[in-house]
Amino acid sequence: MKPYETTIHPTVVTGLKHKDVPPMSTLNHRALAMLRAVDEGRAELTCSREPDLFIDGVACCDQFTAHLLAHDGLIEPAQAGQYGQRVPATLTAAGLAALAVTPAAA
Repeated sequence: MKPYETTIHPTVVTGLKHKDVPPMSTLNHRALAMLRAVDEGRAELTCSREPDLFIDGVACCDQFTAHLLAHDGLIEPAQAGQYGQRVPATLTAAGLAALAVTPAAA
């Protein structure tokens, strides 16, 4: 593991079922910043199988990580929408837990 990465293990997260958290997620600073932007209400997702993330109205520079966050169940659309439509993004319980167990940004 690299020094700038954080490891989240399901046993560390309390109040969630084991299946609600990916078995072992490694989140780097960029992924944590993306989660914080979603938590602050500054993010939108496109409604699709590979949801694209937009922060402050601009396409996120790391869509690969955005896809991983969505597929790992850390972020999701806050509401249903048409295919390709942008809707507000929200953190799941696992996403909130991931932010809770990681150190705050300096």
